[in-house]
Amino acid sequence: MKTLVRPAVSLFLLLSAVTGLAYPLAVTGIARAVFPEQAAGSLILEDGQMVGSALIGQHFSDPKHFWGRPSATAPRPYNAAASSGSNLGPLNPALIEAVETRLAALRAADPGNARAVPVDLVTASASGLDPHISPAAALWQVPRVARARGLPEAQVRSLVEGQAEGRQWWLLGEPRVNVLKLNLALDALGQ
Repeated sequence: MKTLVRPAVSLFLLLSAVTGLAYPLAVTGIARAVFPEQAAGSLILEDGQMVGSALIGQHFSDPKHFWGRPSATAPRPYNAAASSGSNLGPLNPALIEAVETRLAALRAADPGNARAVPVDLVTASASGLDPHISPAAALWQVPRVARARGLPEAQVRSLVEGQAEGRQWWLLGEPRVNVLKLNLALDALGQ
């Protein structure tokens, strides 16, 4: 029995040290060397104060700001500790009701906007933490934000277009707008 226990315990301790200490430290060290900003959380600082992360969405409800995608991390929106999708299928009545409620809220916030609401404004992303919306979703909100801030729509539209990011390496993903960065740029206008 002793001949079986000693090698098993030794192997357990060795593998624990490798997979629990050495490997995580190596991966963290490489990440900090190769991608220092992302490894640090892609934090956005304003006047030395952290205002958020470029990688995690934030909840905005003020009409003077652009709104991001709904979060599936309720009850606290964009709670990174509870990252997950809703797992509701497209025919699930609960999802249909949630989308209709979100659609009604968007229409109530901007009753004069008769254009079709982009789908990313009424559906959560798979993680529930997506910090981006499509350029179409940002442009859909331009009239409300411009009116709430007393700015010309053309100026707000130009700001959205300036904040739009293209596909990564011209190939991966879809064009997108980071909502936090867009709202910070909007706040910098001083209106």
